[in-house]
Amino acid sequence: MASTTLYRRARLATLAENDGGLGLVADGAVLVRDGRIAFAGPARDLPAEAAAAAEPVDCAGRLVTPGLIDCHTHLVHGGERSNEFEMRLEGVAYEDIARAGGGILSSVKATRAATDEELLRSALTRLDRLIAEGVTTVEVKSGYGLDLATEARMLRAARHLGKVRNVGIRTSFLGAHALPPEARGDKDAYSRLVADAMLPALASEGLVDAVDGFCEGIAFSPGQIARVFDAARGLGLPVKLHADQLSDLGGAALAAGYGALSADHLEHCSDAGAAALARAGTVAVMLPGACYFLRETHRPPVEAFRRHGTRMAVATDYNPGTSPMTSLLMAANMAATLFRLTVAECLAGITREAARALGLLHETGTLEAGKWADLAVWDVERPAELVCRMGSAPLHRRIRHGIPA
Repeated sequence: MASTTLYRRARLATLAENDGGLGLVADGAVLVRDGRIAFAGPARDLPAEAAAAAEPVDCAGRLVTPGLIDCHTHLVHGGERSNEFEMRLEGVAYEDIARAGGGILSSVKATRAATDEELLRSALTRLDRLIAEGVTTVEVKSGYGLDLATEARMLRAARHLGKVRNVGIRTSFLGAHALPPEARGDKDAYSRLVADAMLPALASEGLVDAVDGFCEGIAFSPGQIARVFDAARGLGLPVKLHADQLSDLGGAALAAGYGALSADHLEHCSDAGAAALARAGTVAVMLPGACYFLRETHRPPVEAFRRHGTRMAVATDYNPGTSPMTSLLMAANMAATLFRLTVAECLAGITREAARALGLLHETGTLEAGKWADLAVWDVERPAELVCRMGSAPLHRRIRHGIPA
């Protein structure tokens, strides 16, 4: 393939912030040179000499957007938890399932028992479904090992996904996800183990891009999460947080206080928490799949996020227990229908704001010169179709780092 490619006769949704809204260009072109965008905008503004030197690709009027980004997943794990789905249908609460040894601990048992090959093979199946919808970057969390050896195996498997597929992978260490059985109920001791032993060991192996935690009554207190985040800060690693999902423990404010990349879930986030996120530049990640699956009656305070200027991203939260969904477009549809996000907010949420939530906005998430050529070409008439459709992925072509894949 030529080192310079021109995607011509395209309708663009650049998602660039200075373009306002979706950054729509009716007759656009994207010039890709050595894997990066050299030009994206109206075809009339493209220098003739640049166009002449490029290999042309006719988009035939199709819509071109940034490649999609799933900024919150738990793709690597063993086992499945459909039995818990049946239990919830019979009226058993998620918290009760977790306290009885189900929930996350069920996945921990299965993940510890799985071989490296089994972890990789099952994760690839899930990843391929995301790729088929135009996803070019995926965040993958650990957190189903809860011991050093298994957490390391999960993170290595996640890293390997990016070697066998043309996709960007970001790894988050989620050791503070739940309390393992061997901790015998001592959350303080376990959070010290995560902060003082597990995190430094995994970071020294280069397996950690960010550090995550679950701040909740059934998980860890703000003080215990702060201990882990202090360790992350000492290692120069950014943090993220599962915050205010089932109750308001001030998780959003805690995340903001550490300048977190994102705070995720946020169904019980307060107005003060929303304001704190906006001041810190921390992205609020909407996870409508979990809200739907758990039949949660609380909704994230979207109006407060808008009022304060809090950035909003959207992700699948793929996990085996509370959001077994491998469709980012379906997550966008749910964010619109359940949370009342607009089409523009949804599309920004799975591109530009998702990139921001991973600390990657300088490299991807919009169609702008200098960024990686991560593109999705769609067979749709209007951008709204990408949010409106349910159960179909009108993807024509996916390009990552300038390479069709």
